[in-house]
Amino acid sequence: MNKNKTRITALAVIVILIITIAVVISTRQQDESVNNPQESEMILFYSLSCPHCQNVSDHIRENNIKDKYSFNELEISENQKNSAELVKKAKECNYNTEALGVPFLWTGDSCLMGDVSIIEFFQP
Repeated sequence: MNKNKTRITALAVIVILIITIAVVISTRQQDESVNNPQESEMILFYSLSCPHCQNVSDHIRENNIKDKYSFNELEISENQKNSAELVKKAKECNYNTEALGVPFLWTGDSCLMGDVSIIEFFQP
């Protein structure tokens, strides 16, 4: 009887470890997908202190743009990783990285900078 209890306990511990490992892996994959957007996704770069970014944000909200387009929004003024991602995307579009500004939209194959061009892109 003792051997059976020991085996059952060992089996239960193994099952709990497997479930824990699966949850940890799943959580990491979700975190990575949020922090590292896939190359095919659009990304809107913005700054909290940018009035032109607010214009874009207002347009997105007022016209339910998120119901029509899927894109990530990355704040760049307080996040160096996001800022570096902006520079990377700008280089892919052959933009002068010395003269970058926000709002900046990477569509997956092209770049748009400034509220007017981004709002025009998101016209309902």
